[in-house]
Amino acid sequence: SSGINAECPLRPGAAVDNKRQLKIKTGVVKRLNKELDMYKKEVVDGEIKLGKMKEDGKDEYDIKKFIECIDESKAMVPDTRRRLTKAVEDLDILLENDDLSGEAEFKAAKEIRDLISI
Repeated sequence: SSGINAECPLRPGAAVDNKRQLKIKTGVVKRLNKELDMYKKEVVDGEIKLGKMKEDGKDEYDIKKFIECIDESKAMVPDTRRRLTKAVEDLDILLENDDLSGEAEFKAAKEIRDLISI
């Protein structure tokens, strides 16, 4: 029920609720973007290490287990991208509210949003 009231301009706490939501959504977007970058890096680094393991003639079992680790990271990329896309959409909705455009939280959210392309 607080989501409905947060939209009401007559309610004194609406701006505070929107500022808080903006700060939360900005944090979610930052975290998920960082997470997505980390998984992508894990995949790239893992494939480089895998090539080295094969070159060095490491044990087949170790190679197989390492491939499983890389595959887990690969599987996380689309899921994290999907969650990031949803979080960015939520942030975009909050950024449509110009009432907060003078606030530091709005400026921070806008900066983060401008950095992320989906």
